[in-house]
Formats: sequence, structure tokens, C-alpha cells
Amino acid sequence: MRSLAGKVAVITGGTSGIGARTAALFVEEGAKVVIAGRRGERGQQLVQALGECARFVPTDVTVDADVSAMIEQAVTWFGRIDCLVNNAGTGSQWVGIGEVDLERFDAAIALHVRAALAAMKYVVPIMVAQGSGSIITVASVNGVRAGLGGLCYSVAKAAAIHLTHCAAVELGEKGIRVNTISPGPIATGIFGKGAGLEPDEADANPDYAEAALAAVLPRWQPLPYVGRADDVARVALFLASDVARLITGHNLVVDGGICAGWPAGVVRDDITLFRKAFSKHGARARRPHYCRRPRHQADLPPE
Repeated sequence: MRSLAGKVAVITGGTSGIGARTAALFVEEGAKVVIAGRRGERGQQLVQALGECARFVPTDVTVDADVSAMIEQAVTWFGRIDCLVNNAGTGSQWVGIGEVDLERFDAAIALHVRAALAAMKYVVPIMVAQGSGSIITVASVNGVRAGLGGLCYSVAKAAAIHLTHCAAVELGEKGIRVNTISPGPIATGIFGKGAGLEPDEADANPDYAEAALAAVLPRWQPLPYVGRADDVARVALFLASDVARLITGHNLVVDGGICAGWPAGVVRDDITLFRKAFSKHGARARRPHYCRRPRHQADLPPE
């Protein structure tokens, strides 16, 4: 039996990348899926490819009326909502604190945090009436650790993770599970868009991003391969399914080990450099003091 048979899911940011792959996988696993996004032509192409189990609703998640209409339309089409995936977002842009554009910061919060909260607001009454539901927000490893992403993006993703915590403790008694997925660098069109490519070209060529990531990830990520949209979609499938019925308030990191620590090879090279620095000062190789043979009791000075 398919793991989402009979379930209905709404996926924001569903026209490309992680959202599009998640929509396709959910349909494969038996769900009816409402894909929400701003690119109407792309959305219609996806639902045609996925068949009668998929519908598209044009949605700007930063507009409250659009989010309300998205949830209402999903119920009109399919009668219930079992899973909401808050996936809409943009890439990270680097800026220093001294030069930050506060309007851009507000925009990042609106897209990555406020929009997720708005979707929760409108879907929760439906899930409460059903007595069950799964809400998944796609955050980022940048919400867990600093240094790899831009300021506005990273702060917004951290807030989205804590929003999940707050929602989980409130909604658990209603039978609603709320979790976050925090991907590391994933080869999707979002990187190409950030580099100036046209959206359709960037989405059609995730291999551009994969090649760029492969050049830098060995210094950041212990696992030696680049993440793809399917890696995150399968985690969303798990959290949406009844197999994860006891998991809520959790941030599931899908980052190839970035948060665990530096890759061993990088650390070995750094340790070698560290030791070489001492050799420049003529340090003699000797056993550490804690490895030396203990003196005989008789050799100890009198107390």
C-alpha cells in the first residue's frame, strides 16, 4: 500500500526544485496534491504531467488573501487537507550587518516566517476538525548554524524553526504534528536564479548547481556527494506519512553532516599545519607529560 493513499497535501513553492519533486513523489505515493506557486504556466505544466491527482492554485504566499484562498480551494477540490508543506522561499544573499537593507530583511521574514504562519493559521481549523494533520516547513541548515548563508535568510530560517516548536506544543493535543526539514546545499535552480539565470533555465539545469556545489562541499560536508531535491522530498514523505506519527516539534537536518562537524580530511590537513607551526620554533618531539613514566614513590619530595 502506498504511504499517502487517501491523503491530501498542499505544497507551497511547488512549481520547481524541492517543491516540485515533493509534489511528484506524493502523487506517486497515493496523495492528491495541490501545488501552489506564482508561475501559472509552470504550475499547469506540472499538473498536466502528474495527472488528475494534482491541481494548481496561483498563490503569492506573502499575500494573506492568497494563502486563505489556497487552503479554501484545496478543501473545495478534495474535501480535506492532511498535509501542508511550507516550501516557498528564495535564495540567500550576502550582506553585512552594517549594510543591511531593512526592507529586504522584512521581506525575508515575510516570505520564510510570516507566510508559513499564515498557512498554518488557515489550515489548522481544518486539521482540528479532522483530528489529525502534518505540517512541514522547509527551513535550512542556515537556521541552525551561521556562516554559510546570508544574514536575512539565516535569521528568517531560524525563526521558522522556532515557529515549528511553538506550533508543535500547541497543536499536539489536537492530533496535529508540526516539523521542520533543514536541508544543506541542495542542487536546485535556486542557485542559478541567484546567479542571474532566467528562472526556467535555472530550474531546467540543476546540474549547473551540482557542479558548483561539488567544488566547495568537500571542505564543508562530511558525506562526499551533493544533495538533490529527491533527498529532501523523501524526508517530507516520511514526515507526512503515518510512519512518523510520534514525531513532532522536530527539526530534521538533511545536510550531509555539515552540522555534525568539519570533514575529517579537512581537519587532518589543519592539524598537520598546526603541528608544523611548532616545528618552526624547534620544538622537540617528546612524549606528553601525561604519558611519562611515573616516578617511584621514593623519588617524591617529602611533604
